Amino acid sequence: MSRPRRVGLPWYTLENYPALRTSLDDGAKLPPLYDTWRIATEQMEQEVQRSGVEVVRVPIEPNTFAAWCARNGGQSGGAARSRYAAEILEEDAAA
Repeated sequence: MSRPRRVGLPWYTLENYPALRTSLDDGAKLPPLYDTWRIATEQMEQEVQRSGVEVVRVPIEPNTFAAWCARNGGQSGGAARSRYAAEILEEDAAA
């Protein structure tokens, strides 16, 4: 199986982070502080980029993502966020 050339990275903003932590299925597993999450995620992003894969940050906006979840099985955990990011990336590529 070949490695993708581009991947979508679910990305949160400081303003949306508290709402996402309380609404996501696994929100309690996210670091309490946004900066802790951001630093760790940026490090992971850089590792993926070093492997030759383009990383595209896909914003996760609470209301938009909740509506997507409702249409796609109701799950909002990490796997669902990754699926959402991949779908947004595909839609952007098709446009």
